[in-house]
Amino acid sequence: MKQKQYLELIWWVVTILIAAVVLFPIYTNLNNFKFYWINIIYIFTFITVSRYIFLLPHTFLANKEILKIILIFLCIPAIFLLSQELNLFQTYVDQEGVDAVVGNLPYQKRESMISYIRNEMFFFGMGSILSCVILPLRLILSIWRGRNRGTV
Repeated sequence: MKQKQYLELIWWVVTILIAAVVLFPIYTNLNNFKFYWINIIYIFTFITVSRYIFLLPHTFLANKEILKIILIFLCIPAIFLLSQELNLFQTYVDQEGVDAVVGNLPYQKRESMISYIRNEMFFFGMGSILSCVILPLRLILSIWRGRNRGTV
């Protein structure tokens, strides 16, 4: 059990580092980016949920059936929330334009920055949504295996 807690802590540190590296260009170049928090949520959700999908036997969640059932039902509102926020970002960019997102950066930096922001938001946004769709299936399979085969 101690090893699983240590591994979980290491993964959270790695997730924080990845989020910091991904958001660093946005933080250093833009003064008032309105989508920091949802961007952080996308990154954390994508990495954490993907990790639970692929490495479930090596997590603290492996033998906790009640927690798995709770997570199955929590994924439903999470999918809607994440989808809504991605739609709000796209609507904001479409209606307000590139200038509202990148401000008054020089032209060369403006094009590369909006491309970076859009690609990064959609990568982590769609990744987190798809991960939240797949996680309940993985958890149901894990519960079934636990009851019928004694494995995760």
